[in-house]
Amino acid sequence: MVAGPEIAGKYLELLREAAPRVSRMAVITNPDNPAVTPQVNAMEVAARALGVEIHLLALRKAGELDGAFSAMVQKRAGALVVLPDPLSQSLRVKIAKLALKHRLPSVFGLKEEAEAGGLMAYGVDLRQHCRRGATFVDKILKGAKPADLPVEQPTTFELVINLKTAKALGLTIPQSLLQRADQVIE
Repeated sequence: MVAGPEIAGKYLELLREAAPRVSRMAVITNPDNPAVTPQVNAMEVAARALGVEIHLLALRKAGELDGAFSAMVQKRAGALVVLPDPLSQSLRVKIAKLALKHRLPSVFGLKEEAEAGGLMAYGVDLRQHCRRGATFVDKILKGAKPADLPVEQPTTFELVINLKTAKALGLTIPQSLLQRADQVIE
């Protein structure tokens, strides 16, 4: 089960809805991750449609994080998108703290990142994703050929909004966005 690249455009839409005046968004991405290219392409299309300027900032190792935030300040980014990657996941607390320090509304790909202090997260339920993966492992262990198993796309995504972070940023999250949230952290 793999999320398609179209989810990347949804991050921009959610940030635009939460912070409608934002016209420049920074995007933290790991260009060494092969899943990034289609996500970035989809995000560029969505940015044009929304009239938003995006600035891609590479994060290949933890030591590059402070430089990425310096670049965000220099480019006058008004919000932050963090594309899902094992490195950004491991740095989620630090990224969320830096986003708050720089007053940047942020959206991440996993709910654990909103729980760590990010403004929002939108993505697959990781627990359900792993359970679904386990069914494929079970089939393979019982003799199924991996090539015969179907590729599955996730059908449900969860939206998590951290109201503590919104309050700290001075943002009022629209009621229409709150009503769509699967979890609201207060």
